[in-house]
Amino acid sequence: MPFDFRRFDIYRKVPKDLTQPTYTGAIISICCCLFIFFLFLSELTGFITTEIVNELYVDDPDKDSGGKIDVSLNISLPNLHCELAGDRNAVCTLSVQPSVSPLVGLDIQDEMGRHEVGHIDNSMKIPLNDGVGCRFEGQFSINKVPGNFHVSTHSATAQPPNPDMTHVIHKLSFGDTLQVQNIHGAFNALGGADRLTSNPLASHDYILKIVPTVYEDKSGKQRYSYQYTVANKEYVAYSHTGRIIPAIWFRYDLSPITVKYTERRQPLYRFITTICAIIGGTFTVAGILDSCIFTASEAWKKIQLGKMH
Repeated sequence: MPFDFRRFDIYRKVPKDLTQPTYTGAIISICCCLFIFFLFLSELTGFITTEIVNELYVDDPDKDSGGKIDVSLNISLPNLHCELAGDRNAVCTLSVQPSVSPLVGLDIQDEMGRHEVGHIDNSMKIPLNDGVGCRFEGQFSINKVPGNFHVSTHSATAQPPNPDMTHVIHKLSFGDTLQVQNIHGAFNALGGADRLTSNPLASHDYILKIVPTVYEDKSGKQRYSYQYTVANKEYVAYSHTGRIIPAIWFRYDLSPITVKYTERRQPLYRFITTICAIIGGTFTVAGILDSCIFTASEAWKKIQLGKMH
């Protein structure tokens, strides 16, 4: 017995109490089921996938930090020695008092009166190019007020004649490190900044606008980080006594606006409600369409029969 394609018709016509499947109804039914299946997969993907919602508000998100922000800095100065004397090929860990006189150092200043020259805690200097250059790596904290920190030779016991401040910034970040694929923020905006072709005697000013950022995962755990925008300028400064010793300045200010990212997953009740709406709406619209086609077809048949007679 040959297979009757009209069996797929779920919109049976009932003339004189007898169901009457049609080819048109079968085609509409199959398309309707495929459409429902496609929408179901789309909604299921959205239900399984974690959504990241962002919002803005004015507040200090990390009130337990004691008014401090952790900073991580990694910068290379390929044409400036790490030390004035001694073994320049040895790695100098600055958490311990060095036996040689340091040349490259970190100074920190802010509007709360902090003025620290030659910061040494949690820092290290690694000679580059057989001691010709220096890479400075440091982790320190700053107050949540406008200020600056700068890499320079200001803390050296004796100044070199022409300190070369050409540099490459590998990393400058604030707060916790966020490694989330769906967030494209400026957490390390200066990473990869190359100033090797700049004037060797010039100072460099990086003006940073720091934006507090909070990331909250599905479990409610929060991590605090900071994004920042940056503008920079290069200049050779002079005073009445002559040329000023160049430095690499990072001048920062904090934004009052906090960005919050929250991981969310669609509730189960909303998923079920959406699926029911998809199924009911699709069958209803398809039923109306099938009914219109069937009515028009029957009317056309009557017109044809009238012409034949």
